[in-house]
Amino acid sequence: MSANQENLTILGSTIRAAVNHVECFPAPPNCTSVTFTTEELSSVCPVTKQPDISTVEIYYEPDQLCVESKSLKLYLWSFRDAEIFAETLAADIASEILTTAKAHRVRVTLTQRPRGGIELQTVSEQTS
Repeated sequence: MSANQENLTILGSTIRAAVNHVECFPAPPNCTSVTFTTEELSSVCPVTKQPDISTVEIYYEPDQLCVESKSLKLYLWSFRDAEIFAETLAADIASEILTTAKAHRVRVTLTQRPRGGIELQTVSEQTS
């Protein structure tokens, strides 16, 4: 295993459970921004206990580390049964990327599918 892969325990492994943190690898030279998008983020409304389905875009400007995508998928999966408001969810995801990847800047845009005719979009921007 190369030095670039020594901290990657999820990629290449069979993992069938959510994880609490993303894993990172050394950023290649001149990588100035990374964007992940998924329409498969689910959580639970803390008041009604109904499922919330969201689209999320995660944009970050790496310093020395990049987020490994399989670990991100499993990290996002950890919110599946979490009772959490969309605004807190966006902020929590942004904080994880900023803290773990030590990114210069992170912007998470979360859009919840309409319920009751209302679509909700929230943005969390964080900088180091």
